Amino acid sequence: QVQVVESGGGLVQPGGSLRLSCATSRITFNIYTTGWYRQAPGKQRELVATITSIGNTNYADSVKGRFTISRDNAKNTVSLQMNSLKPEDTAVYYCNARALGNSFWGQGTQVTVSS
Repeated sequence: QVQVVESGGGLVQPGGSLRLSCATSRITFNIYTTGWYRQAPGKQRELVATITSIGNTNYADSVKGRFTISRDNAKNTVSLQMNSLKPEDTAVYYCNARALGNSFWGQGTQVTVSS
């Protein structure tokens, strides 16, 4: 069974940094587009960043210049480096892997930005 597992969330002060990681198994990772999405309380899930199998990236305007997505095809992982965090970045962050009509989600990791 396919597994998508996020880690690295937590509580951080405004202006701080966090690094999220996502490990996958039982998929041909190097053909999948992977990405991070987030959902704040009372809001819809939204795209944060995606990275294709060949490394093309796409970011939400709200995180451009602050967040960086990367992937390691040898380790089947995708990461999200988050800098200059703001309270409005507070949300549950979800990892996604999609290809060939399939879309797999992790269980989410909480990121809270608060003083």
